[in-house]
Amino acid sequence: MSAKKLCHAVFLRFGNNLFTRYILPHLFLLVIWWTLYSHLRDGSVFLVDSLLHIDLDSRLGSAVEFFLYDTPKVFMLLGLVVYGVGLLRSFITPERTRRFLAGKREFVGNIIAALLGIITPFCSCSAVPLFIGFVSAGVPLGVTFSFLIAAPMVNEIALVLLYGLLGWKLALAYLLTGLCVAIVAGLVIGRSRPEKYVEDWVKNIRFDAASEQKAKSSWHDRILFAYSSVVDIFRRIWLYVLIGIALGAFIHGYVPQGFMAFVMGSDSWWSVPLAVLLGVPLYSNAAGIIPVVEALISKGAAIGTVLAFMMSVIALSFPEMVILRKVLKPRLIGIFLVTVVVGVVMVGYLFNWMI
Repeated sequence: MSAKKLCHAVFLRFGNNLFTRYILPHLFLLVIWWTLYSHLRDGSVFLVDSLLHIDLDSRLGSAVEFFLYDTPKVFMLLGLVVYGVGLLRSFITPERTRRFLAGKREFVGNIIAALLGIITPFCSCSAVPLFIGFVSAGVPLGVTFSFLIAAPMVNEIALVLLYGLLGWKLALAYLLTGLCVAIVAGLVIGRSRPEKYVEDWVKNIRFDAASEQKAKSSWHDRILFAYSSVVDIFRRIWLYVLIGIALGAFIHGYVPQGFMAFVMGSDSWWSVPLAVLLGVPLYSNAAGIIPVVEALISKGAAIGTVLAFMMSVIALSFPEMVILRKVLKPRLIGIFLVTVVVGVVMVGYLFNWMI
């Protein structure tokens, strides 16, 4: 049998089946998703004006319309991106990630690790097992920190929601500055000889590549995994999302624009460090904080100050520090905090100066 006939037979046996069973239904659902998504604004205005009979120009009407519009918008964007990343996760596992990073030198390794942090959906809750796996696989600690900073801060959910709610320019700016913070912070931490500040029990673990289970997944398994990822993520963050949208709606409807311009405006030199200090103790994810960011910007807050606030909330949180304390000594956690805070503050000042 010739190569051409063989390829044709393979397509008839597998390709056509793949298209009709998986690709075509997904395209159909994507069209439905886009149709609903593009009419959300009309739906929210109709609900407030025609059904609830609330004046859209009033404070209450503005807040209610914001909530009714952003709630389905955020959840639809969130469902789409989590499902897509769920499919990606079936190919990119933590084991493959740490094998790829093992042996990478500084700078090049920091850049690769930060880029992997964008496409690999690991939040701060995964910090401990990932950190142990990276250390036991021989990944330099500076490179590891670049990954751990980028993964929660410059993740796919944050970028897609920023693009959907605030436009591609702000999403691109957040991507580039977040990468810079992750890369530079990893380099600084790596130069501080952090190995001596890792708990001894972590150093004694050795990664055995031969012990990994290698199992091939079918497309059916991958789709089920992506669906279960959506369900799992929604169960864990839906309340945070609603709280964030409700807070954003309150700011949008009731907080005077002049007040936010004074507190978080570019003319106030103390607004950026204050925003970062306020953001570090908070615990939220990108889906929960971005509606707040949208409302703050609409009320006159400076973009640099808001970006710094968002980065500090997502990348630095008290629960994450508690988790990391299990594997890191307090001095290294302090170095990590100071390095990232300084980087985030510089990003805030930079954008306030540029815009």
